[in-house]
Amino acid sequence: DIPFHVADTRRIEPAVRFPVDVAPAEFDVKMVRWAQASPDGSKVVFEALGNLWIRDLNGDGQPGAPRRLTRQSDHFELYPAWSRDGRSIVYTTWSDKDLGTVRVISASGGEGRVVTRNPGHYVEPAFSPDGRTVVYRATTDGFLTTALWGRNPGLYRVPTAGGEPVLVTDEGSAPRFGASNDRLFFVDSQDGKRALKSIDLNGHDERTHLLSENASEFVVSPDEKWVAWTERFNAFVAPFVSTGRPVTVSAKGDAIPQTRVTRDAGEWLNWSGDSKRLTWSLGPEFFSRSLDQSFAFVDGAPAELPKPAEHGVAIGFSAPTEAPTGRLVLTGARIVTMKGDEVIENGVIIINGNRIESVGPWGSVAIPAAATQIDMTGKTIIPGLIDAHWHGSMGSEEIIPQQSWVNYASLAFGVTTIHDPSNDSSEIFAHSEYARAGRVVAPRIFSTGTILYGAQTPFTAQIDNLDDAQSTLRRMKALGAISVKSYNQPRRDQRQQIIEAARELGIMVVPEGGSLFQHNMSMLIDGHTTIEHSIPLANLYDDVHQLWRQTKVAYTPTLVVAYGGNWGENYWYQESNVWDQPILRQYVPRRILDARARRPVHVQPEELNHIAIAREARRLNDIGVLTNIGAHGQREGLGSHWDMWAFAQGGMTPMQALRTGTINPARSLGMDKDLGSLEAGKLADMVVLDSNPLDNIRNTTSIRYTVLNGRVYDSGMNEVGRRERPRAPFWHQSADGEASAAGASLVTTDSHGHGPD
Repeated sequence: DIPFHVADTRRIEPAVRFPVDVAPAEFDVKMVRWAQASPDGSKVVFEALGNLWIRDLNGDGQPGAPRRLTRQSDHFELYPAWSRDGRSIVYTTWSDKDLGTVRVISASGGEGRVVTRNPGHYVEPAFSPDGRTVVYRATTDGFLTTALWGRNPGLYRVPTAGGEPVLVTDEGSAPRFGASNDRLFFVDSQDGKRALKSIDLNGHDERTHLLSENASEFVVSPDEKWVAWTERFNAFVAPFVSTGRPVTVSAKGDAIPQTRVTRDAGEWLNWSGDSKRLTWSLGPEFFSRSLDQSFAFVDGAPAELPKPAEHGVAIGFSAPTEAPTGRLVLTGARIVTMKGDEVIENGVIIINGNRIESVGPWGSVAIPAAATQIDMTGKTIIPGLIDAHWHGSMGSEEIIPQQSWVNYASLAFGVTTIHDPSNDSSEIFAHSEYARAGRVVAPRIFSTGTILYGAQTPFTAQIDNLDDAQSTLRRMKALGAISVKSYNQPRRDQRQQIIEAARELGIMVVPEGGSLFQHNMSMLIDGHTTIEHSIPLANLYDDVHQLWRQTKVAYTPTLVVAYGGNWGENYWYQESNVWDQPILRQYVPRRILDARARRPVHVQPEELNHIAIAREARRLNDIGVLTNIGAHGQREGLGSHWDMWAFAQGGMTPMQALRTGTINPARSLGMDKDLGSLEAGKLADMVVLDSNPLDNIRNTTSIRYTVLNGRVYDSGMNEVGRRERPRAPFWHQSADGEASAAGASLVTTDSHGHGPD
C-alpha cells in the first residue's frame, strides 16, 4: 500500500426528485390506445380502461363527452377500426376464461357481433374497402395468458357476416387494405429490415414495397397514393410509389419527398377516408394534419408550411380511483411503523376508506362502533413493500389479462408498489390505469416506460441537444411516466441534457451505469434520482463515501443481479427449494417455475459476490444514502424478500433491511407522503406476518394477509374483510386452484385437424 492524500472539490447538481401523488381521488386517463377518427372525421373511437369509447369531434376542436361504444362488461375490448363508410367498427376482445373474439358493432353502439367461430388471441382487425371482409392477426402466448387456441398464428380473412376464416399468410402483422378489396398490405421483416409488403387474399403474389432499418409502423392511404410510417417514435409521410423493387425509407431519407408530421411522437397512425389527412395520438391527445400542411406541391398549400402542432385535441377523461368505503380496524398486532424505530406492541390500526385514519397502542385509539374488525393478535404488521426496480410482463400483444399471475404473485408476497424502469409503454401504463380504476387487481404500478436507449436500435432515443431531451421527456410524461430511464446514453452531455429537461418538466431520472464505475460517479455528480444496479466494485473507499453522502442520490443495487460476479439470485436457488415455495406454487405456472428452480448451480461461499455488494450498500446506508430493494423481476415477489435478506447478509439489522423495502424507496421515488410507513393520512398498504421479522429477517415471507389500498387479501389473494371476493383460478390452474403441470404446453385442434382460426 502506498499512502497518499488528494484534496478535491467537485460541483454536484441536486438530485432531480419530485413528489408523486400516488392515489388521488380521480386520475387523468392518459393511456388512450388505438385512437382512430371516422372516415369523415366527425368522431373518434379509442380504448381506455379496457373499454371502447367514442367521442364527437366538434368543429371548434373541442371533443364531445366520451361514451361507451358497447354494453358488455365481461371482457376487455381492443383494436377498434372503422369501416370505410363509417357505419361499423370492428374490434377484438379478451377474456381470461373465454379467450378472444373478433366482433363488429354499429358505430351508433350496442352489442358487438362475433364474426370468428373459435376462441383465440386476436389483434389488428381491419375492414376491406367494400366492408364485406374482415382481416385480422391471430397470435399466441403461453406465458401471461393461455397458449390454448394459439397453435396457428398468422393473418386471416373472414366474411363480415361470419363464416369460415381463411389463412392468408402465416407471416407479418398489421394487415390493412389499400384501394382494392383483393389485395392486403402488411408489415413484415426482410433481410433484417422492416418491410411493407402486399399479398392477394389467397396468399399469393407477394410484393415488397418499402424497406426501413428503424420503422415500426406503415400505413398506406385508402387511395394508395400516400404512405405514413413511424420511426423512433415520430411519424413521417411520403408519396407511395409503386415500383419494380423496394424503396428504402428513413427519417433522413431522400429517395422520395417526405416530411415529419409530429413534434414529439405519434402512434396509432390512420388516414382519413379521402386520403387527405393523417391522424395519430400521443397519450390522451389526438392529432391530425392535412397533406397541404405537409407538402408545398399539394394543392392548397400555404406559402410557408406550418410546424408540427404542439398539442392535439384532448380526448382523454378523468376516472375515479377505486377504493373501499367504511372503516376497518386491525387489532392486537405488533406494528412496525417505519416511523423511525417505532414498534407498537398490541397496536390498533383504523383504516377509513383506503387511508390510515389512526395508529396507536390498544387503549389509546377509539374504535368506531360500526367498523369491521379483524383480530391480528400474535401477528406483525409492516408497511407494504415497494420494489424500486421491478420488471415483468404486463401484456401480450397489448392484451392485458383480467388476472395477471405475475402481479398476483407480487401482491401475495406483500409487494404493494412497483417501479419498473424498463417496459413496453402502452402495456404497462394501460395496466397501471386498469388497476387504478379497479378493472384488475395489481400492485400500484409506476414506470419509466420505454427506456431512453442510447445504443443504435429502432427505439433509440437520439439526444443531441436540450431540445431533443425535452421532446423525449414530453413524450414519456404524456404517456404517464413519473420517471425516465437514461440507459446507455454514450456521452455525459447527453445524460446532462436529459437531467436538465427533467428538472423543467417535473420528472425523475433513473440511470443505468452498465457496470462502469466512472460512469456511476458522473451520475452522482450530475444529480440523477437514483443509481440503478450495483457499483461494480467489491470495496468502496472514502472518496466514494464522502462524495455520495453529500448528494441526495439514492441507491438501488439490485442484489439479485449484482454486477461484478455471481448474481445473488443464484445463491437463493441453491440455498432453498424455491420450486417448492408455498406462495410461488399458487401463482407461477409449474413449467416456468421449475425451469429455473429445479436445477440450481452451486457456488462456493467465497464467490458470493452479492454479499460484498450488500456490505458496501450497508456502509452507504449507514452514512445516509437511501438504499432500496430492487428485485429486477427475477422471481415474482419473492425476489423482493431476497434483496432484503441479502442486505442483512451484508450487515444490516432487520430494521434497516425492512427500511430498504418500505420507507427508503418511498422517499427515493417521491412517494413518502403516501407510502412507506404506517402513519395517519397515508395509504393503507401493509403486510400482516405470522412471525416477527425483527427477530429474523427471513420471517418477511410468513405472510398471512396483504392489505392494498385498504382492501385485505389472504395469501391466496381472496379478498376478505369489508368485502368477500374469492379469486378465480388462473389459466394454468384447475377449477379448484391446483396448478397444472402441463400448463401452457396444451393446445387444441378442431375436427379437421387444424389449429385455431
